[in-house]
Amino acid sequence: MASSNASTWCRRRGQPRDTDRAAPPGWLTGEGVALTMIHTVPPKGRLSDSHVALRDDGSYDLTFGTAEFGNGTTTVHCQIAATALGTTAGRLHIRQSDTGHGGHDTGAYGSTGTVVAGRATQLAAEALRDAMVTFAAEQFGGGWRLEADAVSCPGRRVGLVELSAAARAARRELSADGAFGGTPRSVAFNVQGFRIAVNRQTGEIRILRSVHAADAGRVINPMQCRGQIEGGVAQALGAALYEELLIDGAGRVINPSFRDYHVPAFADVPRQEVYFAETSDAVGPYGAKSMSESPYNPVAAALGNALRDATGIRFDTVPFKADRVLLKLAGLEQSNGAPGQ
Repeated sequence: MASSNASTWCRRRGQPRDTDRAAPPGWLTGEGVALTMIHTVPPKGRLSDSHVALRDDGSYDLTFGTAEFGNGTTTVHCQIAATALGTTAGRLHIRQSDTGHGGHDTGAYGSTGTVVAGRATQLAAEALRDAMVTFAAEQFGGGWRLEADAVSCPGRRVGLVELSAAARAARRELSADGAFGGTPRSVAFNVQGFRIAVNRQTGEIRILRSVHAADAGRVINPMQCRGQIEGGVAQALGAALYEELLIDGAGRVINPSFRDYHVPAFADVPRQEVYFAETSDAVGPYGAKSMSESPYNPVAAALGNALRDATGIRFDTVPFKADRVLLKLAGLEQSNGAPGQ
């Protein structure tokens, strides 16, 4: 992780912003940033297959192996295939996460749902597009292209229902497969910045501003990707500020319930500013990079830097609970006097 003083970083973007919260009178204030990078999947550790086929009614079957578990995989795969085929997501019939109907996948891990499995879907869809155009040229002559749920050439347009019927008559199956592995790897970057206030009497930390910048390549679904970032930051705030598993001398967990193990609630999570870098990746589909758990990584480091900026103390143990902060502040005040603003 790399870090720097956040004051210049924030001022360059113009302050105050409407997302800023004012520090209560007498509280210490500080700013901190941290940068992380993440590789997508260990090398040669991930394989994924996709299959796309033209149906009799002119729509498509899309089969892929990666699992949907709330991360938006299904939507992104529909977008990728629809882009390659010049259609809409509603004309794709999805089958996924089951080798019984095809679509091998070694597992939805390592931020690979878009970069690896999505690339397989892109390759399959583009191969089907080329197969449809080639078949049209063989059947009807001339140079054809796929557009708006039809193949066309100058002076003629053939709908996909007609094209599918011609393929059946010729005993041709208009379908294609795509596969992609984990090599080469894609690399994503995340930067988190915080402005915080610290209560010198209680040790409470209050986040005044939270800003996240992400290099996710070409973002296929900005709403979903923004949600992943906001969720990752929220989860990381739990680890950095609240969540601590306590074990006694006999090895027993002494805070086994959520009454004593605080998981962030909505009120604990500040409003997030999320910005996407305008980049494009050579590995992922249409220039996309991974994201997934990556936004989690810089949060604790950025908070630690902001806490150091506010108090003059380097905290090296998480979570930064109020009692832990207060003890450090008290020790500093006893030895050096009160910390400065």
